[in-house]
Amino acid sequence: MPFTKFSNLDFDQIKTSIKDYLRSNSDFTDFDFEGSNFSVLIDTLAYNTYITAVNSNLVVNESFLDSATVRENVVSLARNIGYVPRSRTAAKATISFNISNSEAFTQDNAPSTVTLKAGLVCIGTGGNTTYTFCTPEDLTTAVTLGSSTTSTNPTTGVETTSFNGYTAAFNDIEVLQGTFLQKSFVVDGSLDQRFILDNPFIDTSTIIVYVKDNSEDVDRGVLFTKIDNILNIKPSSTTFLLQEVQDERYELLFGDGTFGKKLENGKTINVSYIITDGKEGNGPSSFSFAGTVESSSGVNANLASSPTISVTSSASNGGNIESVDSIKYFAPRLYSSQYRAVTARDYEAIIQQVYPNTESVSVVGGEEIDPPQFGTVFITIKPQNGEFVSDFDKERILSDLKNYSLTGINQKIVDLKILHIELESFIYYNSSKVKTINGLKTNVVNGLTEYSKSTEINKFGGRFKYSKVLSVIDNIEDSITSNITRVRIRRNLNALINQFAQYELCFGNQFNVKPEGLNIKSTGFTISGVSSTVYFSDTPNADKKTGVISIVRRDAVDGEKIVIVENAGTVDYIKGEINLTTINITSTIKPNNVIEVQAFPESNDIIGLQDLYLKFNIAESAINMVKDTISSGDQISGVGFKVTSSYTNGELIRGLW
Repeated sequence: MPFTKFSNLDFDQIKTSIKDYLRSNSDFTDFDFEGSNFSVLIDTLAYNTYITAVNSNLVVNESFLDSATVRENVVSLARNIGYVPRSRTAAKATISFNISNSEAFTQDNAPSTVTLKAGLVCIGTGGNTTYTFCTPEDLTTAVTLGSSTTSTNPTTGVETTSFNGYTAAFNDIEVLQGTFLQKSFVVDGSLDQRFILDNPFIDTSTIIVYVKDNSEDVDRGVLFTKIDNILNIKPSSTTFLLQEVQDERYELLFGDGTFGKKLENGKTINVSYIITDGKEGNGPSSFSFAGTVESSSGVNANLASSPTISVTSSASNGGNIESVDSIKYFAPRLYSSQYRAVTARDYEAIIQQVYPNTESVSVVGGEEIDPPQFGTVFITIKPQNGEFVSDFDKERILSDLKNYSLTGINQKIVDLKILHIELESFIYYNSSKVKTINGLKTNVVNGLTEYSKSTEINKFGGRFKYSKVLSVIDNIEDSITSNITRVRIRRNLNALINQFAQYELCFGNQFNVKPEGLNIKSTGFTISGVSSTVYFSDTPNADKKTGVISIVRRDAVDGEKIVIVENAGTVDYIKGEINLTTINITSTIKPNNVIEVQAFPESNDIIGLQDLYLKFNIAESAINMVKDTISSGDQISGVGFKVTSSYTNGELIRGLW
């Protein structure tokens, strides 16, 4: 009997294969499979084969990191190569407040310090939602005693000094969004014991572990420190490892006596941590006090009134747990780095570990910089919820990187440079298929906004693909017949007001050049010695590869260009670079001392070169709806059809295209 090969997962083809197999048997050569009850049995066999094949395929797929889709399987496979996915990150706010107590104290019982207890500190408000903010550890500060009075006991002659209350200041403390929780375990070596924290949504950076012997008269016990690997770990090291298990929970792993200290029977493990809302906790900027304060004598401080909280920085940098796609991308890269920073990929993977708030990283060797700076690695980081990394975080990242980098190689974190992509789109529509024009426009904006969130764009080394954008617009609705879309690129110049300074703007993409100029445009600003608003403009040289940047103003009567400073810098159209000579800018039309400088790219496909972060800016794009009179049936002959130019105009000022 011949062997039949099942090589597909299609039900009908499996059924056909079973029939062919049966027909190869002489007993069923002329059997009518369709007209008999045998057909039901064949359907059952085919269905069983189909389900088995699908399940087998899923099982095999879930056995490999590249093809697995279930989070638990992806995490388990990543664990095999030493990768722990990033947890949720609590939003952080920096606040200050003063407390006061009006009770009278003698010199003997007056407190010297007060302690803000770990746990709830304040309630933050963002929009119409309130969030709790905590501190993972006790915070202690000194008190300032109030006014004093001295009295003498007439019988004994002993002088007693009394103080009228006290005040204390908690300045620039960091509070984290979430709920503070604690859990204890008792070590029992006779069991196959696992130390699993029951709650999901934990910010693992807030986990604090103390191990205590109940027979010892100690307050908290010995602090155990979280580590990422077992390098340089001794048998006496008080450390623990962390791993993600089912349902986004976490398990604590302690030493075995060879790598890390082994826990003895009867020891108590006290764990504290914060569960957080992650990214949703960003934004609150108004806080009300809800914490607990104790004096140095161990009693609750009776506060005269609820403290007023001043905010240094609102809640930000909260992030969600690492996605499955991110785990599949970074796990093999961190493994290949072997916890040493040598290549750009090594830095990218390691920075994600030391600074979990990272959204995208650009690493450029000093030899690639013009002029070269050998022995230096330039790092640019785009945080998940913001555009800049604080100086404190920069110092911490650089300090942590020293544990991975080679001796003699310096790292430098530079501020983010954003290359904005903006569109002016003229969208032709068939009016007979449109309910409302505004509704169609809203759908277009929503479609482009969704595309702007694509990981192809919002990252270093990203690429804006012009053809995909055209396709996105055309496929929004059937009523859209075509679109004419122009592209421009923009960088923001952060002006140093009332200071003589030089500026450089790199776009990383070749500029389109018109011989008559007006290829470079800007928003308005003022310079010393000139009262009117001025703008940047350009005049190409004869080779059309370079040009001169001028400062010009617009004539109030005829709108013509009047040159104020003929040579204010140079432009390299090939490299996409603008260099401005020394200039004293006194004000800008745009807020925050920003001058928006735009150019038109030679190619509508834009790339984020080296340390440029590509951002598709829908808010600054122009969406124009144009009635297609031919498709709508108004003018079948095409007479009077509104034609839109695919090329830019010669306006002087940015924003007028």
